[in-house]
Amino acid sequence: MGLSAEAQFHVLAVDDSVIDRKLIERLLKTSSYQVTAVDSGSKALEFLGLHDQDDQIDADVPSPSPDNHHQDVEVNLIITDYCMPGMTGYDLLRKIKESHVLKDIPVVIMSSENEPSRINRCLEEGAEEFFLKPVQLSDVNKLRPHMLKGRAMEDQPNINKRKVMEQTQTPERTRTKYNDLEVTS
Repeated sequence: MGLSAEAQFHVLAVDDSVIDRKLIERLLKTSSYQVTAVDSGSKALEFLGLHDQDDQIDADVPSPSPDNHHQDVEVNLIITDYCMPGMTGYDLLRKIKESHVLKDIPVVIMSSENEPSRINRCLEEGAEEFFLKPVQLSDVNKLRPHMLKGRAMEDQPNINKRKVMEQTQTPERTRTKYNDLEVTS
């Protein structure tokens, strides 16, 4: 049946081109990754639970609500096209790295344009890799170490703030303690 849900890595693929999105999705699924594909940076942020259109002041703080997708599905890596209308892949990378909740998710940028200044800027901003399109299976094989590194960071205490946030919102955490006596209602 393949890898268990716990062992399988989940990749969020972001590309405005249907053809490129289908290609990367197919390559990732061939490599046994669970894939969610979206066509824009804003849809990626929405999937991750990072809403920036209404809360410009707190743009790096996700709005915790029960319908946020990130609470249901853990994303281990984001692979995004650089050149997209509206929000570029570089803009998406910056928003993710500025978020204290999402900053540890590895981000890979891909582009059909081989511009060294663009590549360097993305890597300096925190991208793990920069792939030239068309993405090949050999490129996809380079992703696993980045996801393993990301998963190892999540296993360290106080590193994955998303898990910490979810744990503090569970019913067990809402009990009041008085002199070591637990009061439940």
